[in-house]
Amino acid sequence: MRAISRRHLLRSATLGLTGLAVERAAAASFMGGSASAARGVSPRLLESALRALARHHRRIWSQDVIAIADFSSFSARPRLYLIDILDGRTTSLLVAHGRGSDPDNCGFLRYFSNLVGSKATSEGAYLTGERYEGMHGTARRLIGLDPSNDRAEERAIVIHSAKYVGQDILARRGRLGRSEGCFAVSPQDIVQVLARLGTGRLLYAGKA
Repeated sequence: MRAISRRHLLRSATLGLTGLAVERAAAASFMGGSASAARGVSPRLLESALRALARHHRRIWSQDVIAIADFSSFSARPRLYLIDILDGRTTSLLVAHGRGSDPDNCGFLRYFSNLVGSKATSEGAYLTGERYEGMHGTARRLIGLDPSNDRAEERAIVIHSAKYVGQDILARRGRLGRSEGCFAVSPQDIVQVLARLGTGRLLYAGKA
């Protein structure tokens, strides 16, 4: 991991920048060393996520933490990365993909889709929305920002917890279950995910 320069942040603060501007300055600094900034994350996918952060910066108003879902990995591997832009801290967690993306239930995401009714995972940049209580408990809404995922709200794609995600299911089946296209995480991880990935932040999904 690569921590953002303390000198860079202090300089930004002394220039009278707002908290958001400091976050954006830190994000810019992070981009400069992105190849080694987040341990375990594919450099190629990280670069794609940071380009998305820059492209959608007017919509993504909180840039202190980003999330990257690397769906090139097998579902038994931790492949949802929470990356703290300010200090470089990176946490990797389990996340399920949609059943429409893995019709053979082999544990690998084969296809992305943005079609209504596909039950597939969509690639691209998402803006995190409000928390709410739903059929899966506490969850967070997602807004698709790219043509590849702009039907996320229509498809009710959200971040939620599911019993088919976790070490117990891996011990029994060797792979996670599948969602209806949502980003499903372990019930043990949902509190951390929703807390660190609050409203107005970037979630980027893709394959390395």
